[in-house]
Amino acid sequence: MLVLSSLLQASDTGDRVQYVGGTIPGVANKSSARIDISQDDVLRLTAGKTILIIPYRDVNTVEYGMRVSRRYVEAALISPVFLLGKRRTHFLTIDYTDGNGKHQAMVLQVGKEEIRPLLVSLEARTGRSVEYQDEEARKAGKG
Repeated sequence: MLVLSSLLQASDTGDRVQYVGGTIPGVANKSSARIDISQDDVLRLTAGKTILIIPYRDVNTVEYGMRVSRRYVEAALISPVFLLGKRRTHFLTIDYTDGNGKHQAMVLQVGKEEIRPLLVSLEARTGRSVEYQDEEARKAGKG
């Protein structure tokens, strides 16, 4: 029973993300997932029954980007005031080398509250500087 209990707890750890796409076999695009960076030597991505463990030393690139869009649907349905605001969607791309020496990549959509802590932690644990897609992403990622 202790093993089952700890397995259930382990599957519920980490930040909720959406696996947008990439090269992970068995994980469908736009799948709900969790990324756990609490361990010192590996990051863990859990998407359904698939668990991917990536040693930080195998991470080649950490990239952050944003997509900014107007809130047209909310403006049409609720109030034109929503056109003044922008929706920012945060994306984290991790490029790594798998156990067979092949380059792999994953793109994750991350919530606005989780992106900064994830970027800082990944930068510290991988020893790699975060690459920003543009100046607006750099401002948002650095806070």
